[in-house]
Amino acid sequence: MSLLQEKKQEIISQYQTHPTDTGSTDVQVAILSEKITKLSLHLRSNKKDHASRQGLLRMISQRKSLLAYMISQDPTRYRELITRLGIRG
Repeated sequence: MSLLQEKKQEIISQYQTHPTDTGSTDVQVAILSEKITKLSLHLRSNKKDHASRQGLLRMISQRKSLLAYMISQDPTRYRELITRLGIRG
């Protein structure tokens, strides 16, 4: 489940920290969150798709690692990002 290029550019433009930013932690977490959402919807209707489930778990783990790095570097930016994304109850 990959994202369309237009959707990916839209996410990058929303979460970038400066005009040429395409790979900061904010952007990576936002892209992963969108992919996780799409894959979760796919798995609701395709319960036996174990390969996609494994990919979903890998993406969740990667996002968790990026968020752990982010909270250690800049806790205020971390809090802002999770509220914008609506993750972490």
